[in-house]
Amino acid sequence: MPKARKMPQRTCVGCGKVTDKRSLVRIVRTPEGDVVVDLTGKRSGRGAYVCAACECLQRAVRSGKLSKALEAAVPEDMVTALLSRLGGVDES
Repeated sequence: MPKARKMPQRTCVGCGKVTDKRSLVRIVRTPEGDVVVDLTGKRSGRGAYVCAACECLQRAVRSGKLSKALEAAVPEDMVTALLSRLGGVDES
């Protein structure tokens, strides 16, 4: 019987929940300094993970934890685009 592969665990910067890497959304600060969403999970740069729930993304941005994890300012247009992709509406 083949061995089951271990799924890497990551922590959401919004709520602090530890879960499988694949169930989270990765946001990356690229070596060029841009902050982008990494759908592949393989893009080079400093990454932070957020649950696929709009509340977690909003909490991470509002509290400043996302900016701190990425060591860069998070552009509002990237947050708005990700919120619309997740199906939420920006309440700010």
